[in-house]
Amino acid sequence: MKGEAIPYKMLSQDAFSQWMGIEILECELGRCKVAMTIRKDMLNSMNYAHGGISYTLADTAFGFAANTHGKYAVSIETSINHIEALNEGDYLVAESVIENVKNKLGFNIIEVKRGDELVALFKGVVYRTQKDWEE
Repeated sequence: MKGEAIPYKMLSQDAFSQWMGIEILECELGRCKVAMTIRKDMLNSMNYAHGGISYTLADTAFGFAANTHGKYAVSIETSINHIEALNEGDYLVAESVIENVKNKLGFNIIEVKRGDELVALFKGVVYRTQKDWEE
């Protein structure tokens, strides 16, 4: 399967990302940009977006980009810094660029933005298996 097609297949099989309303904006080998809008049912008790929302968006961008190299890639360590509070109706974009590809491990930082404003910073480590993505 061609690398840039893999994230679209992944999204078609990912009920959670679909529920989140995540869409793929751009995708190519080693790079994926995804976006979503925060809904009312994603807010916490303080009426801001739950931290898991921006985390999930960044994690999805990370996973999609990592898998464009054609092997099943799974995260083994991730973390996030929440920089700004997020509100209902905010449109978020997360872009993952995998520049340094090692044999088994990949390291990446994903920026989550609201327009030009950085709202979260996500760090991820991915493990590349030997299993190939197939049609």
